[in-house]
Amino acid sequence: MQIGAIGLFAVPSAIWGSTWLAIKYQLTDVAPEVSVSYRFALAAAMLAAWCLATGRSLRFSRRNHAYLAAVGVTLFGLNYVGVYWAEHFVTSGLVAVLFSTIVFLNPIGMRAFFGTPLTARTFIAAALGVSGVALLFLPELVVARGGGAAAYGIVFGLGATVIASGGNLIAQRNQRAGIPTLAGNAWGMGYGAIVAAVVASVHGVDWTFDARPGYLLSLAYLALFGSVVAFAAYLTLLRRIGAARAAYTAVATPVIALALSTVFEGYRWTWVGALGVVLAIAGNTMALRPPRARRNAG
Repeated sequence: MQIGAIGLFAVPSAIWGSTWLAIKYQLTDVAPEVSVSYRFALAAAMLAAWCLATGRSLRFSRRNHAYLAAVGVTLFGLNYVGVYWAEHFVTSGLVAVLFSTIVFLNPIGMRAFFGTPLTARTFIAAALGVSGVALLFLPELVVARGGGAAAYGIVFGLGATVIASGGNLIAQRNQRAGIPTLAGNAWGMGYGAIVAAVVASVHGVDWTFDARPGYLLSLAYLALFGSVVAFAAYLTLLRRIGAARAAYTAVATPVIALALSTVFEGYRWTWVGALGVVLAIAGNTMALRPPRARRNAG
């Protein structure tokens, strides 16, 4: 049975809304880069095993492998290293809201690389969203003026978002080239694991492993649901409606993430922060809503 666009939208939104908190349980004595490598190596192994068991080919041309590697570097590698680093400095809910700005980056990228038109509504939605994020981060932005942990968190979070947006555009190209989602994800996540391992080596971190239940369970959840299931749904959605609109799964993600952050991390709401969330969600919702169909003349 084929899943509809609404279902494909709901699955990654719900899962990624919770993975921001799950990532917190990965931030133990294991370096973030190492945890990212473990996560996507496990996810790639799961997908490869599934493809082999179901008769799906894992063979691609050298040219397509270059693009799969590019997706691995951006969407699964450097993007997630940046997210894990960001969560060292700010709460997971705030990182999730910051990442939601990808819904404004993707349409710009689609215009630049694929010629997709931009509308006035897109810019209005972007203005609402950016204003909302700025309000939500106002205390951190004030602190960030003098540097410190919040500034690092914002830089890493924004950097990860820009890199992920680039990964979305490359994934859009791969979809148009007819690369199957599951087999492509298996290679892309494998490449992402390698990139994270390279970053770990360059950074000079120790390769350790945490055998405690919190780390193991969060690793399994992030690999299976946060990577295999969520990205399968998301990239299938991308194939159907394009990278610009598929990225709007970030509309629901911050709401779920902030709710969990409130319960588990003690995030304290203020009226300014609440207004920021309202504006961000309003902007995202405006961007997500499809344009009205033109009436047929005659």
